[in-house]
Amino acid sequence: MRYTWELIRVGETLVGINTALPNGLVAEAVENGVIAELAGYSSLRREVKYGKNSRIDLLLESGQRPKCYVEVKNVTLSRLEETPGLAEFPDAVTVRGAKHLVELADMVKEGARAVMVYLVQREDCGRFSIAADIDPKYAKGLEVAMKQGVEVLCYGCRLTPRGIDVAGPVALEL
Repeated sequence: MRYTWELIRVGETLVGINTALPNGLVAEAVENGVIAELAGYSSLRREVKYGKNSRIDLLLESGQRPKCYVEVKNVTLSRLEETPGLAEFPDAVTVRGAKHLVELADMVKEGARAVMVYLVQREDCGRFSIAADIDPKYAKGLEVAMKQGVEVLCYGCRLTPRGIDVAGPVALEL
């Protein structure tokens, strides 16, 4: 859209704030082989209905493998003064995000693969964690989902005024 706010500068760092971009950025990264853990699927579909009343961000399919349900979350929060280099999610209570974790775990129970991808849209963070103090229910929901087989990936981005690209993995501190 014309005049859409895409980036903000925090100190010396650009931060991608357009929440409509992460799904497309991750889809493009999967298609280009940037996210190795999600390689090898012949089909990628976006916004596919699943579960009780939801849409999955990405559905990866291949005849020889179980379906792979991928949920993408945009990560912009960093409390640099307290924990330099650490990106966190969520930045507010997210009932919808907690619901997604339950639905991903349900897909695993049905024999599918389910992956939670956190996309850090800032270059000043090399580590990622859950902001349990902001949303303890989400933190507990992720812990439960992981025990049930939901995989967690975190990737960072390269940001310039001309574009945003998924760059590579960010260390998980869960």
